Amino acid sequence: MAVSSALCIFSLLALVQAQSESQQPKIQLRLAGDKRKHYEGRLEVSYNNEWGTICDDDFSIEAANVACKELGFLGAVAWSPSAKFGQGEGRIWLDNVHCTGREKSLAECPSNGFGVSDCRHSEDVGVICNQKRIPGHSSELVNQTLEERVEEIRIRPISSHLKRIPVTEGYVEIKERGKWRQICDEDWTPLNNRVVCGMYGFPGDKNYNNKAYKSLSMRKKKNYWGFSVNCTGNEAHLSSCRLGKPLEPKRNGTCGRGLPVVVSCVPGRAFAPSSSTGFRKAYRPEQPLVRLRGGSNIGEGRVEVLKNGVWGTVCDDNWNLRAATVVCRELGFGSAKEALTGAKLGQGMGPVHMNEVECSGFEKSLTDCYFNNDALGCSHEEDAAVRCNIPAMGFQKRIRLSGGRNPYEGRVEVLTEKNGSLVWGTVCSENWGIVEAMVVCRQLGLGFASHAFQETWYWAGDASADNVVMSGVRCSGTEMSLPQCLHHGKHISCPKGGGRFAAGVSCSDTAPDLVLNAQLVEQTTYLEDRPMYALQCALEENCLSSTAKKNDHSSYRRLLRFSSQIHNVGQSDFRPKLGYHAWTWHECHRHYHSIEVFTHYDLLSLNGTKVAEGHKASFCLEDTQCDEGIQKRYVCANFGEQGITVGCWDTYRHDIDCQWIDITDIKPGDYIFQVVINPYYDVAESDYTNNVMKCKCRYDGYRIWTYHCHTGELGVFQAMRKRNNL
Repeated sequence: MAVSSALCIFSLLALVQAQSESQQPKIQLRLAGDKRKHYEGRLEVSYNNEWGTICDDDFSIEAANVACKELGFLGAVAWSPSAKFGQGEGRIWLDNVHCTGREKSLAECPSNGFGVSDCRHSEDVGVICNQKRIPGHSSELVNQTLEERVEEIRIRPISSHLKRIPVTEGYVEIKERGKWRQICDEDWTPLNNRVVCGMYGFPGDKNYNNKAYKSLSMRKKKNYWGFSVNCTGNEAHLSSCRLGKPLEPKRNGTCGRGLPVVVSCVPGRAFAPSSSTGFRKAYRPEQPLVRLRGGSNIGEGRVEVLKNGVWGTVCDDNWNLRAATVVCRELGFGSAKEALTGAKLGQGMGPVHMNEVECSGFEKSLTDCYFNNDALGCSHEEDAAVRCNIPAMGFQKRIRLSGGRNPYEGRVEVLTEKNGSLVWGTVCSENWGIVEAMVVCRQLGLGFASHAFQETWYWAGDASADNVVMSGVRCSGTEMSLPQCLHHGKHISCPKGGGRFAAGVSCSDTAPDLVLNAQLVEQTTYLEDRPMYALQCALEENCLSSTAKKNDHSSYRRLLRFSSQIHNVGQSDFRPKLGYHAWTWHECHRHYHSIEVFTHYDLLSLNGTKVAEGHKASFCLEDTQCDEGIQKRYVCANFGEQGITVGCWDTYRHDIDCQWIDITDIKPGDYIFQVVINPYYDVAESDYTNNVMKCKCRYDGYRIWTYHCHTGELGVFQAMRKRNNL
C-alpha cells in the first residue's frame, strides 16, 4: 500500500512538472550589440516572435549561468550592467530576474513578468560566457554566427587583379581548421555582399564579369564550405552573420548553381586605384552634410553635421553601430567598427544638431535617419564619434621611422623604386614642417604629429638608407601617404644633403585642438580712436599698421577691437613649443612671449586681398575658465607655466593692447574680418581647418557692423599654407 501511494505521489509530481513546463513561455536567447567575441554581448530574448532586452536590476552571475547554458555554453564567466555592449532596441522583456542557477531556461526564473519593466535601455544587461560549448547542445547550430567556427575571411583576387591596390574584387573565402574554403553562392544575397564590402572598407558593391569567374570555376574541383550564410546587411563583419542551412556539395564539387561566391566592391573616392596618379574618382558622394573631426587616423572622428550653414555635433543618446555605419558609408568608407560615445574623440563647439538618432542602417545620409531636434540636456561631453573600416592600402609598408628611442619617433625613411629595385632612403628636410609630419604619422597609423625635425643626427638610422630619395616635399595635410604630397620626381634636389639633415618626426596618440569662439567675436567688435601717445608699446610690438610713426604723439589710430576666446577641444593640453629659457622678454609691456605670433588678425577685401592686419603674441597663455569638473592647470602669474588645458579656454579681452586691427587707413566698404590661430603651426594640433574664423564686415567710415561669423571652411587649410609661404 505504501509503495502504491508513493508511486501515485511521484506520478502526480511528474504530471505537475510536465504541466508547468508546458505552460512556460517559449523564448529564444541571443548575444548581440557592440561585441568583439561570439561568446559575449548584450543578452536579448525573443518572446512572441519579438526580440527585446533584459534589465540589469537584480541580475546575477546565477542568471548569467542559466542564460549561457541555454545558449549552449558551459556557463558564464561574468555579466555586465549599464549597457556595456551598447543599448538595445524595442521592448525590455525581463526585469528583476532572480535565478538560482539550476534552471534550464531563463523563462523559469522568477521576474516581474514579460514586458513588465520600469527600466531604460541604458540598463541593458550583457553576459560573457565560457568559450567552451556543451557538446551536442540543441543550440549548437541554431542562431550560431560564423565567428564561432571560422578563423579568417578574405577576398582572393584572380591573377589579372593581383596587382590592384586595394583589392576590390575576388572570391570570398573562409578559413576553417587551417584550410581555405570557398562559399557556395546558393542562398547568397546582396545583403551578404554589402557586409563583405563594408568590412573591407568599401561603401558599396557592383556587378562583375560573371563569365570570367564561371570559366575559372570549371577548370578545377572546388573545396566548398558546408553552410550558407545569412546576413541582415547591418553586420560590421561577415563573422557576425548567422549560419544558414547545411549545404551538400555535389560529387563533381559544385554546389546548387555551380559557382563560388564572388564580390566586387566600389571603393570610396579617396581609395580608388589609378595607374597614372595612384587615385581617381570612383564613389563620389554629393557635397556631404556630415564630416569627421578630431580623429587620429583616416576614417575616424567626432561626427559633425551641417545645418543652416552651421556645423554642429551629434548627441550620443541611442548612438549605435547602425547610425555609425550610415556615417561611414556616406563618407566613402566601409561599415563602422565602433560607435563611440562620451566625446571619446574630443568635444566639439557650437550647437548640438541631432539627438536620439535612430537609423535602419540603410539610409544614404545620417540626416535621413530619425532624430530629435531638441538637444536639451545634451552637452559636448556627449558628442558622438565613429571609427570606420577602411581599405588595406599597404601604405605602412612603404615608410618607417628609424633610430628613435621608441616606435613613435625617428628619422623618416621611405621605400622607393631605383634602377628596377626597391630601396630605402631618407627624405630631404628642406622646408620640412609639422604638416608633412602629420602625413607621415597618419600613414604609419601612429596618430598625430607632435614635432617635425630638420636635423636628425642624434638618431642613428639604417646606414644603408642614408641616401636622399625624396625631396621638395610639400603637403596640404589631407594626404594619406607622403608620396601623395607634391615632391620632386626623379631629379632629387637637396642642398644640405641627407645624413644629419634628413627629415624626422615624433608622433602622439593625442593632440590639442584650438577653436575660436566666433559668436563672442561677433558680439564684441567695436571701433576706438586711440591717441598715439597711448600706443607706443603696441607700436614697438608691431601691432599697428606701417603708417603709424613712433614720434607722432598727437595723431589718433582707429582700432577695430574685439574679444577672443580660444578653446582647447582636443585630447591633450596646448603647450608652447619653446621652454622658459627661449621665451622673449618685452621690456615695454614687461612680459614674456612664449609664442611670438599666436594669432593673426586681418581685414580682407571681398576678393581676399589683405588691406589691414594685426597680430597677437601669446604673452599670457593660460586657463581663463574651464568646463565644469576640470581644474585649471596654467596660470601666467609669477612666471608660471603657460598653456591651455583640454576643456578650458584662454580669453583675450577687447581692452588689452594689440587685441585689435588698425583700420586707420582703410576706406568705407564691405570687407572680410579674419582671425587665424597658431598661423605658423608652431604647435601641433589634431585639426588645423578650424583654426580660421571669418566674419562679414561693413564699414561706413564711422561705424562697423560684423555679422555671419563662422569657424573653418573648405580650402582654408591650403589657403593658410599659401598665405604663409609654407
